[in-house]
Amino acid sequence: MSYWICTTCGVQTDAVEVQPSTCRICSDERQYVNPDGQSWTTREAMVASGNYRTTVTPEQPRLMSLVTSPQFGIGQTAYLVAGAKRLLWDCITYLDQTVIDEINQQGGLDAIALSHPHYYATQVDWAEAFGVPIYIHQADEQWVTRPSDRIIFWSGDRLELAEDLILHRIGGHFDGATVLEWTQGDTGRGVLLTGDIVRVVAERAWVSFMYSYPNLIPLPATTVAQMASQLSTLSFNQLYDAFHRIVENDAAGAVARSATRYIDALGGTHD
Repeated sequence: MSYWICTTCGVQTDAVEVQPSTCRICSDERQYVNPDGQSWTTREAMVASGNYRTTVTPEQPRLMSLVTSPQFGIGQTAYLVAGAKRLLWDCITYLDQTVIDEINQQGGLDAIALSHPHYYATQVDWAEAFGVPIYIHQADEQWVTRPSDRIIFWSGDRLELAEDLILHRIGGHFDGATVLEWTQGDTGRGVLLTGDIVRVVAERAWVSFMYSYPNLIPLPATTVAQMASQLSTLSFNQLYDAFHRIVENDAAGAVARSATRYIDALGGTHD
């Protein structure tokens, strides 16, 4: 029995004897099946290969990024936020004892929270390694490919994990799509961590919103307007997305401007 990992998205399955024929995550139109065909590996095989390394890098006081090289799966960045609780925001696939030891030496983890299914990765392995719960919005329960008693399915639009760490379900990319508000980040001015529910674009003063990024399927204007309305109630100066892109200043303004531009473009009124 093996916990198979899809090499395209990096998400792990429940234990089965034979490699699955399809990946539930990649078969959805928001992701894609590799043109070369479906392929699988295991975390044990990745560790044994000696090819991978996950690096923990300070970003600002009490915020660290976690990146695997060479790139595996989607290639997302996870973040460790050392707020009132030590929270792993989103997840990456590659985990070995070196990473476990490094994080434990810095204080360990108290919880894991996910923005959406594309970054579930080996979340259960991480939760078991650190003995912590996983927070996933109930609307995305159907996308969990490896069930675990450590998963807490929360509901509603807001969940306070700690006094300075608040999950907000804003929808869009997935029904349960969630962002993390870290109120004490950026020396108290606030940081929003968004996965790619809100994606920082090439010009860092702007962001965008999509139903599918690889297949370039936009979200409806009404959905983006609702997302922007919810985000307008939050206070944050910086925004970190899942691909290590950062809006360094006035991120709340960037989100508002970008939502207006997006809605205008879809409505045919953008010059």
